[in-house]
Amino acid sequence: MGNKIATWEFVTLAAAVMALNALAVNIVVPGLGQMGTDLGVVNPNHRQFVITSYMVGMALALLPYGPASDRFGRRKPLLFGLGIFVLASVAVLFTRSFELLLCLRFLQGIGAAAIRVITVAMIRDKFSGRAMAETMSLVISVFMAAPVFAPLLGQAALLVGDWRTIFLIIGLGGGIVATWLALRMPETQHPADVRAFTLRSISGGLAVVIKNRVAFCYIVASALMFGSLYGYINSAQQIFVDTFGVGPLFPTLFASVAAAMAVTSFLNSYLVRRFGIRRLSHGALVTFIAVSSVWWSLTLMGPIHLCVFLSLMTLAMMASGMIFANFNALVMEPLGHVAGAGAAVQGFVQTLGGALIGTVIGQSFNGSTGPLAGGFLGFGLCSLLCVLLAEQGRLFQHSPPQGHH
Repeated sequence: MGNKIATWEFVTLAAAVMALNALAVNIVVPGLGQMGTDLGVVNPNHRQFVITSYMVGMALALLPYGPASDRFGRRKPLLFGLGIFVLASVAVLFTRSFELLLCLRFLQGIGAAAIRVITVAMIRDKFSGRAMAETMSLVISVFMAAPVFAPLLGQAALLVGDWRTIFLIIGLGGGIVATWLALRMPETQHPADVRAFTLRSISGGLAVVIKNRVAFCYIVASALMFGSLYGYINSAQQIFVDTFGVGPLFPTLFASVAAAMAVTSFLNSYLVRRFGIRRLSHGALVTFIAVSSVWWSLTLMGPIHLCVFLSLMTLAMMASGMIFANFNALVMEPLGHVAGAGAAVQGFVQTLGGALIGTVIGQSFNGSTGPLAGGFLGFGLCSLLCVLLAEQGRLFQHSPPQGHH
């Protein structure tokens, strides 16, 4: 295993790779209205498919990337995926139909799947235990910071060009990160962890993940939380612009909510040392459910004020920032020997589950924040049920993550 890269550069590069994914999802949000108008989309809710098609493409490609990275190492499959990602981004510049745009977004997602799986596997290669949770927090805090800046970047792109400028930025970002990775990132996989790329070894690796109660329950729990987040991203443009009429302020308000998540995700890397992964993430999940309960109850009484919506969304996103990094670490902790397969199953369930749940929430948008609040509460409670199954009914344990088989 090469050790030519300093830890700070490894973490920075891993964060930059992960940020590409968040950039590709969130930078398009301000341009959805213009895309719909330019490409003749009649139903406003259908504009959300620009996000959904990317997520579904990514989800379906996740499973092969994991075992491929366990067999061929992390570098080659990651660079291959980044190549697809960049080519699809550039191809969008020449599209003239909504259907072709959705196909290219699907292809872009296939490339991005490498980012999602292999970055997590690389972190697991180099770190374990709380060090892994701290590193994952730092990387995910950058991943969470991307939604803060991406919509503002998307809005800026619309000021200097049309919606295609957004995809030019995505392509350039992918090209820069791919070049940095090719020049600087050594292979992180331990030679002893190389697995054969056969159907039997792939299914064996996946079986190890699925049979591990703790890992699999946390995978499903995080998928439910991701679904809530994507439900918000899907309907954010309509909620802010159509329901609350904020106009050009939309990217700024969207960014302010995302900033809360980025801050708590960053703080998590320090707090996890003191309180432990389980106490922190379980407390955050209970907080998320409590905030969602208050929000949903208020929507039953009638329309809520923009300030109330922003306050509750900010609190919910702060809790989410504590949940994602820790749940990811709890999934990967017992799976060091099959890190690629573990990251692949985690990513597949999280992304496909998140995309489907997010679509259900987004497509149920009816002009109010009620469906989003109900989605947050319902899927938050389901996530809590999965955590209880993982921990055999015990929450807030201070023990370090154990590998339960």
